[in-house]
Amino acid sequence: MVDLVYFQLLSAALFIIGVAGVLLRRNVLIVLMSLELMLNSVNVNLVAFSSYLSDFRGQIIAIFVIAITAAEVAIALGILVA
Repeated sequence: MVDLVYFQLLSAALFIIGVAGVLLRRNVLIVLMSLELMLNSVNVNLVAFSSYLSDFRGQIIAIFVIAITAAEVAIALGILVA
């Protein structure tokens, strides 16, 4: 079994890469992809802690976060195209 610290390190690395992408890029699509990366790092933490604590609530919240980010990207791309 993989230790919880490795999931936290992966999540921190993904979040840092996402923050760097948001702060350093000016392209709207790259910024949206970086925001997705940041939210996915949060999802990795939620699922890892949910598995570690043997509780399914973190996994349910992660599914809601994925649905909300999909809606966010659809609306942002629609506005960008228009």
